[in-house]
Amino acid sequence: MNFQKVSLPQGIHLVGVPIGTARDITLRALDVLASADVLAAEDTRSLRRLMDIHGVPLDGRHIHTLHDHSTDKVVAQLLARAGEGGSVAYASEAGMPLIADPGFELIRAARDAGVPVHCAPGPSAVVTALAVGGLPTDAFLFGGFLHNTKAARRSALEGWGNVQATLVFYESPKRLAAMLADAADVLGGERQAAVCRELTKKFEEVRSGTLAELADHYADASVKGEIVVLIDRRLEKIREDDIESDLIEALGHMSMRDAVDAVSAAHGAPRRKVYQLALTLPKGGSGAS
Repeated sequence: MNFQKVSLPQGIHLVGVPIGTARDITLRALDVLASADVLAAEDTRSLRRLMDIHGVPLDGRHIHTLHDHSTDKVVAQLLARAGEGGSVAYASEAGMPLIADPGFELIRAARDAGVPVHCAPGPSAVVTALAVGGLPTDAFLFGGFLHNTKAARRSALEGWGNVQATLVFYESPKRLAAMLADAADVLGGERQAAVCRELTKKFEEVRSGTLAELADHYADASVKGEIVVLIDRRLEKIREDDIESDLIEALGHMSMRDAVDAVSAAHGAPRRKVYQLALTLPKGGSGAS
């Protein structure tokens, strides 16, 4: 028995659940599921199956359904129980609640009503894909699911085209080929990207390449499973003379380390390259060391 029954504080308890492998759940999440007065889930069958795997009993509790088509009445019922001093545990179908998940309305209503919100964090497909995808993780933008229609999808991609961060999207197997083709056309086929499929599961796969290469590969491919697409930021052509002039100016009132850090960040240039350039500058223009 891996869980403990504990006394939970009043309020809504968000429970992070696995994105694939059932053993990725945390011990704290099991404690919350075993101890909450009321259970709610985006998919009641998924939560019941997860609890069965880990031997967490329902003990007569009913699992309330909370999804995009839930009525305000369901949210009101859950808030009423939490407002009366009870503990309500909510789990998404997979991963962290509220990340491309209908639990947002419940939490917004809870905040408006002054009902406490707690969280037992867990796996997320977004950060898992970033960890294994091989693209920069210093900054990223999560775009959720892109639109179904071609025009709306392309419009959204155009809006994010110049964001200096790795773009992260969820996508369905049926739309993957069309999404990659539009991304290659709108963002540029030379951009690096990765398609991460069935993360943490038996058939986990990460395929990397340019958007053009990936679009070509998946054009006629049969794809199954949950998918996360990563797209690298646009790489602007760096003018070395601009970097040099900014370096000279920065070195006039900064140490070399601070000047290199500032200029490399401003131009999005590799720090090593900027540092090597700084070493070639005349000693007289280097300012403080």
